[in-house]
Amino acid sequence: MGFRILTILSYQGVAVTVGWHVYELTRDPWMLGLVGLAEVLPYFCVAPFAGHLVDVLPRRRLGAFAAACLAITPLLLMAIAAGWWTAGGTFAIYAAIALTGCVRAFLGPVYNALFGRVLPRAQFVRGASLGSIVFQAGLVTGPTIGGFLVGWAGKPVAYAVAAVFAACAALAMLRMQVEEPAPAATRTPVLSSIAEGARFVFGHQVLLAALALDMFAVMFGGAISLAPAFIQEILHYGPEGLGILRAAPALGAVAMGVWLARRPLDRNAGRILLLAVVGFGLCMIGFGLSTAFWLSACFLLLSGVCDGVSVVARSTIMQLATPDHMRGRVSSINGLFVGSSNEIGAFYAGSMARLLGLVPAVVLGGCVTVGVAAVTAWRAPKLRRLHFHELVAGR
Repeated sequence: MGFRILTILSYQGVAVTVGWHVYELTRDPWMLGLVGLAEVLPYFCVAPFAGHLVDVLPRRRLGAFAAACLAITPLLLMAIAAGWWTAGGTFAIYAAIALTGCVRAFLGPVYNALFGRVLPRAQFVRGASLGSIVFQAGLVTGPTIGGFLVGWAGKPVAYAVAAVFAACAALAMLRMQVEEPAPAATRTPVLSSIAEGARFVFGHQVLLAALALDMFAVMFGGAISLAPAFIQEILHYGPEGLGILRAAPALGAVAMGVWLARRPLDRNAGRILLLAVVGFGLCMIGFGLSTAFWLSACFLLLSGVCDGVSVVARSTIMQLATPDHMRGRVSSINGLFVGSSNEIGAFYAGSMARLLGLVPAVVLGGCVTVGVAAVTAWRAPKLRRLHFHELVAGR
């Protein structure tokens, strides 16, 4: 958990600071979009190979190495912000962010692979709930710390603190006492190994349905990307309202994570997951139709509660359904499913808002999310009838 939250704090702190840095240099919103593109493209290229390496190399050392490499990006950006490195202009910033995209492809698979070695199977549901709390807490506090440091001490200090977080994550990984799996006697060729992981995911109805359900729900129901427009055009609230709307889903997810840590899902877990996605879609419809700020914030808070159920259920299914020797590859495929959905969802929401208007775009996205849950319940009966104790027992 220390490794996870420290890497998130580093990554989120850099994301906030570099956005401010790029806009300060260019005054062009389109250049902010290129920051995301500079990270996502390397991530997609590296992720399949990262999963293979996590499954064949010592995971603890690989995680420490990845965290150490994560510190390189803020150090490079600190040198640029301080004026020590002047070559390349904004291209040098994008190149540093591309390195983060490559490194981030290793962080999730390492965490998920070691998660399965640290905890007994019966504790996976509680562990996934605690992991969700840590993840959401990092998403809230990381940008806050980064923004505060930029305003208080400047960009170089914010970058330096992000590098310290990454270095501490590497130390946390090196200090972890965990039994590593024995290396395979013969190694499968890289492409065959990646294909084996893909066949496992696409041949497992419950796992594939859970990943696809989460991806499409976030993709079509991602109204939060339109929050700045809603604040100004619909809700007529000040800029402080944007921070409240942004924090509301994470707060709901943290609350649900705490609840599920104390009362883990078991019976009817698949049905609860499907109902949570339906609830998420209904919250998006309510948010789109609301014209009162605090009612909109409540809908986003409830959407975070529903999303918290979805995240914990999906993480638990992935951990329980995946053999230990495949955890890296399956986690990488999970990253390809989920890691792209926020960016694609933001693009979809913006495009539909331009075509249909703000309110129709969000309402339509919520309706599509409800429809996705209904189709999944119909096409994946094993997920609909899932009880977690069956996966714990290996059935």
